[in-house]
Amino acid sequence: MRAIEIQEPGRPPVPVERDAPEAVRGETLIKVTAAPVTPLDLLCASGTSYFGRPRTPYVPGVQGVGTVEGEPVWFATSAGMAPGDGSMAEVARVPEGSLVRLPSGVDPVAIAALGLSAIAAHQALTWRGELVAGEQVLVLGAGGVVGQAAVQLARLAGARRVVAGARSAAARERAELAGADAVVTLDTEDVAELAARFAAVADGPIDLVLDPLFGVPAAAAARTLRPGGRLVNLGSSASETCPIDSATLRGKSLRLLGYTNNELTPEQRAASLALISEQALLGNLSVTHESLPLREAEEAWRRQREGSATGRIVLIP
Repeated sequence: MRAIEIQEPGRPPVPVERDAPEAVRGETLIKVTAAPVTPLDLLCASGTSYFGRPRTPYVPGVQGVGTVEGEPVWFATSAGMAPGDGSMAEVARVPEGSLVRLPSGVDPVAIAALGLSAIAAHQALTWRGELVAGEQVLVLGAGGVVGQAAVQLARLAGARRVVAGARSAAARERAELAGADAVVTLDTEDVAELAARFAAVADGPIDLVLDPLFGVPAAAAARTLRPGGRLVNLGSSASETCPIDSATLRGKSLRLLGYTNNELTPEQRAASLALISEQALLGNLSVTHESLPLREAEEAWRRQREGSATGRIVLIP
């Protein structure tokens, strides 16, 4: 079968021919139809992540979409985090508990592009952030895949107003297309200035911030929260540290919450995917994406690493 391999940590993947895997008890073989290239894939393959140096060679891909006996499924793998292979091949072998059945008619590329990013956005907003209909939400990094999904999912959950923050012109356009009511440019390291920009377009204090950035944007967003407001952090694209001042935290009794998909139960993940698939079928949920053949994985890898991809890149075996 066709696949790509990470043969040395820190190096791009290479196309290879492999024997197709054979399933053992408790496992399922999936005919892969779409495999996204994500930041987590690059992190795992770097050999410098908190998961440790991966055993090589291995097939990367921490998630994918495919079919089992002709029925569509989404699946997760531990490729790069533990010994074993991932989704970037014609056939993947996964534990039965790692797949979720999808409704008929879903676009596999669109679902692969949403995948774990949309699951994170949904659970961070609802389970961790306890979003209530009628609240006002601020989404940072709203031009990214998590951010685009969060803008739409906040609206679907009943948010009365969704404010977005994004850096580049292209990212701001993606946030607008996702349905944000207002988009703030994240082009300053001045916390007070950025907080004033958020406040100027918000309809009063913010109830909930979804933050995949941390750093200055998170510190500024915290200043816009109402007393008892919540900030859910699920990434550090801007910085590993954040200059949130103690007076803001204490004066408003804010709640700063961490989020990771690793804490989800299989039931939570399946429930999110059911909602995501349903809304995608209805045309209410999508993120910017493109597809490339598996043989162009090295190019996809390079563009993801450099940040030059226009959206999520999905490989088609």
